[in-house]
Amino acid sequence: MKRILIVYNPRSSRYAEVERDVLTPARDLKGYIIGKYEVKPTNLDDNIATLSKLLKNGDIVISAGGDATGVISANAILKSKKDVTLSALPFGNFNDLARTLGNKNVVGNGLLRVFRSAAARELARSPRGDGRERRDPKKAIPTTNLYPLEIWVDGKFFRYATCYVTIGMTAAAVHLYDQPKMRKALKTNFGRKITSYTALTSWYFKHRHKKVFLPEFTLNGVKQHKKTSDYAAVNGRSMARVMKGGDDFLKPSVFHHETDRLTSFWRLAKLMLKSIFHRIPGTETTGDILEFIKPATTELQAEGEHTVLKNINKIEIRKGTTCLKVITN
Repeated sequence: MKRILIVYNPRSSRYAEVERDVLTPARDLKGYIIGKYEVKPTNLDDNIATLSKLLKNGDIVISAGGDATGVISANAILKSKKDVTLSALPFGNFNDLARTLGNKNVVGNGLLRVFRSAAARELARSPRGDGRERRDPKKAIPTTNLYPLEIWVDGKFFRYATCYVTIGMTAAAVHLYDQPKMRKALKTNFGRKITSYTALTSWYFKHRHKKVFLPEFTLNGVKQHKKTSDYAAVNGRSMARVMKGGDDFLKPSVFHHETDRLTSFWRLAKLMLKSIFHRIPGTETTGDILEFIKPATTELQAEGEHTVLKNINKIEIRKGTTCLKVITN
């Protein structure tokens, strides 16, 4: 009997919706083992390691949460090296992974339909006269290979990212969402988006000139402007919900990158307008190496997960050598 494993965070701002629209409908699925993995209040690496040990070949993992839950799910699958399929449902603030997989508008009772397509139709088979099995094309669920980014710090593997990575000021801003006051505000349905963007705007004007977010560095051997505040590697269809990316996640060897001096309000405004109405104005690359002139402390975030890196010399972003099988809609 095949398994569906639902990954969720009971402390998330939208957990009540996950309970109503995902966990409860899942009980109606017949013929499959329904498992649940509750994200622990420890750290990202601990959850990745624990979840990876639970996975078996043939599993379907449904990430029911925000991008942080997606990061745990995707990294656990890739770490396990098992034949596991991933789907992501949009129960976070930005939902970039769900948007990349085409699930941005899946809400309410429609999630039961998603479960059935992700499980019953994916696993449907029809008998052949010769005793073997073949997939019924009318019942098959569309899947594709997602080629993630790999993050390496001082020569050691750090993490996979499915959609994007930022280093510098925009990464530092993500720490805002870890504050108890902000977490409490995001639990209310009314004004969730307004709350998010208002808080980010306030943080920007308060902190943009308070420190050097990216110490002097070279990018692929070329020294960057000393006022460069941000580096971004974009692999998915969106970043922070409103900024448009592309389909690099379908490509095994390339992605787009961008560096800028975003402590300047006018540079930030120009970048945002281009990114919202067209796409993030990045340059195609096969891989990037950021080397700091002196050992540095900087901040990095992969799809909303914030990390402070201390006393480091080099960060490398490259395309993953292992692809991730994902369900698309």
